[in-house]
Amino acid sequence: MSRLKIRPSGSHGLVTHVTPQSAGWRYVGFDLHRLKAGETVSALTEDREACLVFVTGKGAVAAGGQVLGELGGRMSPFEGKPWSVYIPQDSDWAVTATTDLELAVCTAPGLNGGLPLRVIAPDDLGQEIRGKGSNTRHVTNILPEGEPADSLLVVEVITPAGNTSSYPPHKHDQDNLPQESYLEETYYHRLNPPQGFGFQRVYTDDRSLDEAMAIEDGDVVLVPKGYHPCATCHGYDLYYLNVMAGPKRTWKFHNAAEHEWLLKETSFSGAAQR
Repeated sequence: MSRLKIRPSGSHGLVTHVTPQSAGWRYVGFDLHRLKAGETVSALTEDREACLVFVTGKGAVAAGGQVLGELGGRMSPFEGKPWSVYIPQDSDWAVTATTDLELAVCTAPGLNGGLPLRVIAPDDLGQEIRGKGSNTRHVTNILPEGEPADSLLVVEVITPAGNTSSYPPHKHDQDNLPQESYLEETYYHRLNPPQGFGFQRVYTDDRSLDEAMAIEDGDVVLVPKGYHPCATCHGYDLYYLNVMAGPKRTWKFHNAAEHEWLLKETSFSGAAQR
């Protein structure tokens, strides 16, 4: 199996645990908890900020000395927009599941420590359709660069069955602003129906990194560098949750030169990005 693909370690509890140390990079962390009603997960952010994303289900949340109440709602990531919570560094948080709960914990370095805790409600989220034809996907911006955070960028994408996404291929692995920003990235994949599969390729121009992976429900793919397009098969919609972070909190990408012609095609107009 590819070293970039992480399978869930079970169906209950902390099923995915990505740290900068385990990934071999500097910025992005990603945990995925699957809890039963009544179970609690808690942590301290220490020198990192966090974004809790309620992928599915509901939970009672306390963070930073505040009781935030019950958050969440959708029972499938393919139905509606999520509830999320932004938590700055040096804060505690706890979530007690009130239904079956799938909770993503996205983390990156905290830099200032002065940002307030906040609940990000579904109605607060921008949503857009990108691409056309077989490159259409639906993007929900949870923590875009226009909203306050120190390092984190968080976004959800739903790619309809048979479509491509993060395509034409693009990369963001050079700290070379304003042309390109360095951002590490994780993809947390879900499929509907869950027995489906898709594909993702992570590769560089010189092919020193070139890995193609079959992705199944619950897989996480690490993108340390390079281009990273994905596709889903006929009959199976693909959801993914992206977490990005780097030395500067901005998303400036570079398209693969040999595929930029696709951007001039009517069916692919506006197709770059996510």
